[in-house]
Amino acid sequence: MTADSKLVSYVKASPNHSGKRTHKIDTIIIHCVAANATIESLGNLFANPSRKASSQYGIGTDGRIGQYVPEAYRSWCTSSNAVDQRGITIEVSNNGGAPDWPISQAAYNSLVDLCEDICRRNGIKKMIWSTNKYDRLNRVNGCNMICHRDTAPKSCPGDYIYNREGQIAAEVNRRLQEDDEMLSYEQFKEYMTQYLKELQDNDAGEWSKGDREWGINSGLFNGSGTLETGEPNYMWGMWATREQLAALFHRFEEKFDK
Repeated sequence: MTADSKLVSYVKASPNHSGKRTHKIDTIIIHCVAANATIESLGNLFANPSRKASSQYGIGTDGRIGQYVPEAYRSWCTSSNAVDQRGITIEVSNNGGAPDWPISQAAYNSLVDLCEDICRRNGIKKMIWSTNKYDRLNRVNGCNMICHRDTAPKSCPGDYIYNREGQIAAEVNRRLQEDDEMLSYEQFKEYMTQYLKELQDNDAGEWSKGDREWGINSGLFNGSGTLETGEPNYMWGMWATREQLAALFHRFEEKFDK
């Protein structure tokens, strides 16, 4: 088994799963271990066939992340076939007990990082949380975060995580939005190509017509290539580089500063 996420530092395949999913991944389910387990001890636990339980990921109190079931498979984690078929399941170790079942800051940080990574790789544009159980189970307004307590008589993921589900979603969404607002190099090249194409029509304001004609007639502007009509392409709307300005001023001196 190969880890799906680059954040994973430990892998131990569990036999406890249903094989290939029957639904696209669009949900994240955060569980609490209800113990201060390491990712290795979780791996041993889920490796036991008689346990009949597993999750995709586990996070230790030290913040390390383990994987036990491939994302492409349905894990046995949420007491609901329908939920597990569409969801990525994450077990987080607790550094404290009932009733809150708190987790360490290191575990919390890794949880946010892992949720972000899962969203990016599976095309989940936004994590949507609701404090209403009906909304979660029925995906009202696109809600895609569910709790084990929604599908079974359990307190999982504990009040500490439950009360921070909205906070987790907000932080992940902030990162996803920032990424969407940043252009990749390929996107920048595509936009610039289109922008330059739009400039290849010699459009300019009427107010500068005389100035442009003087510049052309005096030889200061020669154009850059030709348009489909055969006339020089002056690209009047394009900004000038320092290199172009140097050439312009040099031409001016050669022609008029005598």
